[in-house]
Amino acid sequence: MSKSKFPVTPAIRFLRDHQIPYEPMEYAYVEHGGTAQSALALNVDEHAVIKTIVLQNEQKQGLIVLMHGDRHISTRQLARELGMKHIEPASPQQAGKWTGYLVGGTSPFGNKAGLPIYVEESIYALPLIYINGGKRGFLVKIQPQYLACLQPQSVHVATETE
Repeated sequence: MSKSKFPVTPAIRFLRDHQIPYEPMEYAYVEHGGTAQSALALNVDEHAVIKTIVLQNEQKQGLIVLMHGDRHISTRQLARELGMKHIEPASPQQAGKWTGYLVGGTSPFGNKAGLPIYVEESIYALPLIYINGGKRGFLVKIQPQYLACLQPQSVHVATETE
């Protein structure tokens, strides 16, 4: 954790407040580049780049799912596991209101509304993960066990990418 010139976002403040060791990693953000672009730019496995996806249920209540970069979320399976009727992606505007972050720069750390967080169980098997640090083009490298500070619930909802 060097004190170099990287963004001090709400996510970084959260990590510092919770004394979670992290390594900041910046890259050139590409609109709609997704995790494939960040993995390529940082020369890391896309499976270890974790997406922060903001969804909503049938009552328009928000939730966050953390998923491998090279996988999709089965919203049908997620709804089943959580006992909900329907889950769909939140609009970028709604996601921004709930989290305080721009889409492409959404971090599970320090989100404004304190949305419930769900983690794809297999993420915990990775030695290191790369997750958004609260700004486009900015990931933090951490050990997955530190996700516990978010008090997430584990789910099994990953599907292969098309």
